[in-house]
This record gives sequence, structure tokens and C-alpha cells, in this order.
Amino acid sequence: MKAVVLRSHGGTEVLQFEDIPSPVPGDYDIVVTVHATALNRADLLQRMGLYPNPFPEDFDVPGLEYAGVVKKVGQRVTLWSPGDKVMGIVAGGAYAQEIRVHERQAMAVPGTLSPSDAAAIPEVFLTAWDALVVQGGLTSGRWALVHAGASGVGSAAIQICRVIGAQIAVTCSTGKVAACREMGADAVIDYSTQDFVDEVKKVTAGRGVDVVLDVIGGDYVDRNVAALALQGRIIQVGTMAGKAVPFNVGILLPKRASITGTVLRPRPLEEKVALTQRFIREVLPLFDSGQLAPLIDSRFHFDDIAAAHDRMAANLNIGKIVIDLV
Repeated sequence: MKAVVLRSHGGTEVLQFEDIPSPVPGDYDIVVTVHATALNRADLLQRMGLYPNPFPEDFDVPGLEYAGVVKKVGQRVTLWSPGDKVMGIVAGGAYAQEIRVHERQAMAVPGTLSPSDAAAIPEVFLTAWDALVVQGGLTSGRWALVHAGASGVGSAAIQICRVIGAQIAVTCSTGKVAACREMGADAVIDYSTQDFVDEVKKVTAGRGVDVVLDVIGGDYVDRNVAALALQGRIIQVGTMAGKAVPFNVGILLPKRASITGTVLRPRPLEEKVALTQRFIREVLPLFDSGQLAPLIDSRFHFDDIAAAHDRMAANLNIGKIVIDLV
């Protein structure tokens, strides 16, 4: 099968295609013919050598999510049959024509979507929902602050807040303000001209937000605490602006606030399965009802994956960049 295999690290020139063996299902695995995958920042980091191959004994193939059709099933698989349309998250390997996954980590593609469009769902909606609701405790009537509001995670977060009855403030660049408003954010903050702490205090009447979902890090950390309400929570899912920064831990104390670092990729299989199964019960039906939908910025053919990486690196996308394999 055809796959992107990293033999070195650096720019998009290292995204080289190779023919590698097709996966063989274990007893509880399914093999999926991948119709589409989608880009994530971690893919760019892996390409640059900043995110190690999670399967060092195997080929270094990036890709954190997929959607497609079941091709083969293991001997003990009971949930799926060949021909079923499925999607899901993986630790890597989705830049390939076929992928092997545990049967309980796969989700049915919503009936309203094709597998090619469904590839824009798994990573960002699972990340946003897990951060805001599962770990952040966000509920109806509360406020969230989400940085990078026009990103894939940001667009998912806006929709999730709207569905559960929470209010959301997002930060974004000047060129993406209108898009975030159209998506339904209650407050849109242009980080190049406005201070998000001041703006959050204005829209919450001085109270602050209950949950911050931050992919930025850097000098945002202290300011995130300043934007929190009492007993608020910061869920740190990325560090695009830098990992090592001074932090005044004392400012957490009077607010009785907390910061939780989280990523999906290195979690044990059992935790990923548990999260996936809860998502299937609580969130997946909202795609069939039309209350949630993936926001697709652009599509690239598999052969043009380098151009897709360039688009994300230039911070041009609003929503997800999808890679079509069929």
C-alpha cells in the first residue's frame, strides 16, 4: 500500500511516498481502507522531528485520524463487518491507504456524511469535548475561553459550547474574526489589537471564565489565570508559543484554580477506548441531528500533502484541512 514514510526530518521535502506492507488485523482489530485523513499540528511537529514516532519498531508514518471503510476484521471482532463506514483517532499511521485499529476505537461515520468529510471530525471534536466538558466540567450557563478560535479545535469548541448551552469567547487573528462570529462565538477577540483578559472581564461582567482551552502556552499562561473565574480550570492541550516560560504559581491560589495538561496521543489504549465509547454515546448522535458538523477549510489530494502542510504552517486555515486518498 502507499504511505507517507518519514526517513528524515525537516521541511515538506521529507514527506516521501513509499509502498509498504498492508496491515494484518489482530484478533480484536479491524483494517480500514482510508478514504481521507486530516491535518493536525502534531503532524507538522512529527515531520520536523519534534514528535517521536509512536511505533519505533515500525515505519514512521504520520497521521492522527482517519475515515474510511472496513476491509478486514480480526477473528474476535464483533462490532464491525467489512463494508462498514468508520472513523477514529490513532497515535499515528493515517497517512496511508490502509490502517489497523482496535475495534472499540472506531466510530461509525454519521449517516449524514461521507467518509471523506467525516475525516474532519475525530481529532478536533474529541479534543475539544474532552478538554471542555470531560476535564473542564463546562456546563450550560458557564463561560469558556478558547484560543485559536478559527482552528479545527476552535471551530469544534464553538459548536460544542453552543450545543450544551455554554457561552464562549475565542481569540483569533484579524483575518479570522468574521469567521469566528459566523460560527457562533459569543465574543471574538482579535489578539493583535485587544487584550483577551480585559475583553473577557467585559463580557463576563468581571467574573471571568470557568474553563480555558489553550493550545498556545508561552506568555498566555499567566494571562489565562487572570481571565479565570474563581475555581476555574485551564486545560492546556498545546504549547505553540513555547513550553518553558516563567509562571507565578501564586496567582492560582486566591482563585483556587487549576491547570491540567493533556494530550490524546500517548494515552493507553484502554483510556482511548473509554473516551471513544463515551463520545459515541454522548456526542456522535449530534452529527446525525445536524447540531454538530465538521468545518472543512480545504481539501488536498494525497499526492499534494506537502502543499497541505504549507497551508497549515502559514496559519491560513479556518477549520480542518482534509487529505483525500480516494
